[in-house]
Amino acid sequence: MKISKQLVLTYIYLFVYITLSSGVILYNKWVLSPKYFNFPLPITLTMIHMGFSGLVAFLLIRVFKVVSPVKMTFVIYATCVIPISAFFASSLWFGNTAYLFISVAFIQMLKALMPVATFVMAVICGIDKLRCDIFMNMVLVSVGVVVSSYGEIHFNVVGTVYQVTGIFAEALRLVLTQVLLQKKGLTLNPITSLYYIAPCSFVFLFVPWYLLEKPEMEVSQIQFNFWIFFSNALCALALNFSIFLVIGRTGAVTIRVAGVLKDWILIALSTLIFPESTITTLNITGYAIALCGVVMYNYLKMKDVRAVQLPVDSVTERTAKELKMEKKSFDLYVSDDIAKNGGGKGTRNGSPDSTVDEEAPFIPSTRVSHLGRSPLSSHSA
Repeated sequence: MKISKQLVLTYIYLFVYITLSSGVILYNKWVLSPKYFNFPLPITLTMIHMGFSGLVAFLLIRVFKVVSPVKMTFVIYATCVIPISAFFASSLWFGNTAYLFISVAFIQMLKALMPVATFVMAVICGIDKLRCDIFMNMVLVSVGVVVSSYGEIHFNVVGTVYQVTGIFAEALRLVLTQVLLQKKGLTLNPITSLYYIAPCSFVFLFVPWYLLEKPEMEVSQIQFNFWIFFSNALCALALNFSIFLVIGRTGAVTIRVAGVLKDWILIALSTLIFPESTITTLNITGYAIALCGVVMYNYLKMKDVRAVQLPVDSVTERTAKELKMEKKSFDLYVSDDIAKNGGGKGTRNGSPDSTVDEEAPFIPSTRVSHLGRSPLSSHSA
């Protein structure tokens, strides 16, 4: 049986995406944890990622002319980019800080709350309606997370609050992207997203860094290894582009399924690499319950997307249209289905989707959708 070269290439891209996404999260944990590299300054780490990403985007746009910048007016920047960047920076800050207090495995389980947070924010902002079927799925996800939290041996209130706050900040960013950017008709690809949002996020992070971490850096013996931080930021940046390549070859369903696999691999790897990440039966049970709710949530969202498709004359046309819809659902900021990551998303029925990789906040993925949450930076988170 002859294997298609394109199919092999697609699987290679998926493998690279899963490897980078899991690697960035584990790398961030290792860097931040006092037990390992011992660089307990999450805001500083996030600023390094933002600065590096912004610099690379600047070089690609202004120096190498890889892509052209969009027409950005002061009004659009002030009313859209700045508020979105503020919540984006907050989500990365809180998400990365959680690594100091709770395990990677438990963080992944808490991220199952992302669809809940996004749905709640969308309803509050009036861009989605409170539906019984979606609400029951959200209740199921919440119950699963509560059960998982109850089974956490090293449960830490501070770390949990940081992570949940970061999740809701990210959800609000997604909703704002839907409400602000899409209505302006602004189209941003991954590179232009980094170009406009990363520097602004860096500026927002400077204030909490100056108040909270700068004094600590002056009195503490903080080790700084250039190659550690350079490789860490490079991995986070590479993750954004790997997701972009995967989306270009597959669609929403494929990358979400890949996210399920990534989540379970990440939980398993974290228990091997970090001995303190103990997993209990109650943890797994709660996470499985939450995952069932998230799977149903994504199924309903995909069903909503297909429901608005116009009738086509043939099976071929129908298939082509469904594939186009799937891929369009991941167009950054602009599509009616989902606006992207560093940006945000939105479904055809008006509600932002929650399929973002917290490690690659400028490109949608699976983490938040959690069909199996930042960051570009730890991306985080």
